[in-house]
Amino acid sequence: MAVKTLINKPLKVKSSVKSKLVKQPNLKTTPAKTFSVKNIQVKQVPVKSVPVKKSVTPLHIAVAGNIGAGKTTLTTLLAKNMKWEPQFEDVDDNPYLNDFYEDMQRWSFNLQIYFLNSRFQQVMKIRQNPKTVIQDRTIYEDASIFAPNLHAMGLMTTRDFNNYQALFTLMAKFITPPDLLIYLRGSVPALVSQIQKRGRDYENSIRIDYLKRLNERYEAWISTYELGKLLVIDIDNINFAENPEDLGVIINKINAEIHGLF
Repeated sequence: MAVKTLINKPLKVKSSVKSKLVKQPNLKTTPAKTFSVKNIQVKQVPVKSVPVKKSVTPLHIAVAGNIGAGKTTLTTLLAKNMKWEPQFEDVDDNPYLNDFYEDMQRWSFNLQIYFLNSRFQQVMKIRQNPKTVIQDRTIYEDASIFAPNLHAMGLMTTRDFNNYQALFTLMAKFITPPDLLIYLRGSVPALVSQIQKRGRDYENSIRIDYLKRLNERYEAWISTYELGKLLVIDIDNINFAENPEDLGVIINKINAEIHGLF
């Protein structure tokens, strides 16, 4: 199998994709703050937004997207601005992640079982939480995208894949999907650029063809997603981490989905 790896060189990406987000006029601005998530300093940008109606019942909001799409950053910013409780993907403490990127075939099943267990526990806790929770990546992405992709690439045996699917099918009977799923759609060049910016050592060996395959599966999954409300955000031409207008528009769109403001 021919392997292409990410090389730590900046990529110049000219995307023809135009953001569908529109600016909202005459909106209030909140002051900038800085806060830390998992030892990473993230700047809370000024956000322009409309008044928010408080939810009568706590909600489960989830952010989905490929590696490098910006799920953790958006989860952090929305948690701060919307006063939600964040639930982050277990990356830093994951005992299999480094080994997986070094030898995917050997560690694929172990990694996917770890994620499946971790996210199942998250969902069970989210539904018992009296507060609205925003979750970084869902259990459905593991079962619909990552595990099938590893199996299709020959990196997970059919025996292990069938075992995994049987376990997920059982777990799915005990959980409910998010009230709102936010999908961050990005081209492969945009994802590569984001991965290089954050500079995680174990991600240097991620293959371009691996990201491409994941993107294709994400698009196929989202095109048939009917488990709940869905909001798609195109990341190629926006910068919600630093641009207050981009983040403000996303917040307004979320409010519209949750509260029917528009």
